[in-house]
Amino acid sequence: MTEIFELGIADIRSGISAGDFTAKEVAETFISRVSAAKSLNAFLVETPEHALAAADAADKAKAAGEKLGKMAGVPIGMKDLFCTQGVATTAASGILEGFVPQYESTISSNLFKAGAGMLGKLNMDQFAMGSSNETSAFGNVISPWRRNDGGNTDLAPGGSSGGSAAAVSGRIAPAATGTDTGGSIRQPAAFVGITGFKPTYGRCSRWGTIAFASSLDQAGPMARDTRDCAIMLGAMAGFDAKDSTSLDLPVPDWEAALNSNLAGKKIGIPKEYRVDNMPPEIDALWQQGIEWMKDAGATIVEVSLPHTKYALPAYYIIAPAEASSNLARYDGVRYGLREMPSQEKGERAGLQDMYAATREAGFGPEVKRRIMIGTYVLSAGFYDAYYTQAQKVRTLISQDFDKAWESCDLLLTPTAPSAAFGLGEKSDDPLAMYLNDVFTVPSSLAGLPAMSVPGGLDMQGLPLGLQIIGKALDEQSVFNAGLALEERAGFVAKPEQWW
Repeated sequence: MTEIFELGIADIRSGISAGDFTAKEVAETFISRVSAAKSLNAFLVETPEHALAAADAADKAKAAGEKLGKMAGVPIGMKDLFCTQGVATTAASGILEGFVPQYESTISSNLFKAGAGMLGKLNMDQFAMGSSNETSAFGNVISPWRRNDGGNTDLAPGGSSGGSAAAVSGRIAPAATGTDTGGSIRQPAAFVGITGFKPTYGRCSRWGTIAFASSLDQAGPMARDTRDCAIMLGAMAGFDAKDSTSLDLPVPDWEAALNSNLAGKKIGIPKEYRVDNMPPEIDALWQQGIEWMKDAGATIVEVSLPHTKYALPAYYIIAPAEASSNLARYDGVRYGLREMPSQEKGERAGLQDMYAATREAGFGPEVKRRIMIGTYVLSAGFYDAYYTQAQKVRTLISQDFDKAWESCDLLLTPTAPSAAFGLGEKSDDPLAMYLNDVFTVPSSLAGLPAMSVPGGLDMQGLPLGLQIIGKALDEQSVFNAGLALEERAGFVAKPEQWW
């Protein structure tokens, strides 16, 4: 019999319904896994009581013959960007250390209403700013994967949803929430061999989610496979009047409509994504993905997205600009950290000094870097030269996608330009780190649904992912193509437990 910790959402749900095991047994299994995996530093806070309470509710509902929710009896990890009532929420930043929300984010509330329990809050890059989970104020998350060269180099799990990626890949949680601003669900999913889905902008409410870049941030599921992501997104999504960007549209039953037959579908291959110095293994996987799409019945066409080369620079103007505005609220006055300047040398201790001391102590180097970039591009004399131009480029990128949809239904690309790298290997070079998002940023700027599916392993035995991008609101086609890739890739690799 398969161990409970090897099961994903769908299998846990069906096992509970069939009476193969109880929700309490599931919760206890994963609580034990969380407790035993502290060396990965994936969890910042453990909440076993929450997972057990949800399991008890699921078992009682089943015993009473009641209909179980979509996520009943499934314990999940919650990225520490989602405010959770009565449970510390820090966005992995020292400036929010000790902050305990008195309200529940819409995403966590929706999942709990669907029956999910919470195993704890997951580590991440500070304020979701990073691609390796090295900017957390509470230490690096370590990927459960190791290179097959016999070494024991600690690898990056990707970011910013690194704790979510490590927890799902290491079988510490069957699924987890993530957020994606420029690739923060898809890139870590590719690094650790799981499936991650970024829905259309507005599908999932941002209310109660600590903001990084408000016009880009979008919550999504990270899970073992496509079906599990479809189930979880169905529980997460929905209209929320508290979020002015929320889409007032019905939530389709993506799971019920899953179909890996792509007959009649046209898959576009954007020629601009063949970047210089692409590793041969990434290119080979991309070619293999094209063959898998053909095998599923799809027609392959080449398309052009001519403004792709401007996407990354535009993103790293727009996102920091929005971040500098959003993070201005952290001032040491109302909640979180408060620091006062030293009085030993006769320094004044006015309000502005308290702001400066608090932000100096509370924000990490990468957050400060992005705040400074954002403040600069929004300043008088530079607003039009940088921010306005970046927004114009964003419009051109969206128009590129619109033009591509005239000749295809979906796009197939690599998810990331490399496999996971070692912790510390890129942290001294911000530009090299930013290039991790080169394939994921364009669809974020356009607000399109996109997912990463594991496709194979590189020569070092590390996972590589393929990305599918779809039309706005067409999550179903993205899920279906993901399922087609999944069936043909047959990816079953998992990290050997060393932690």
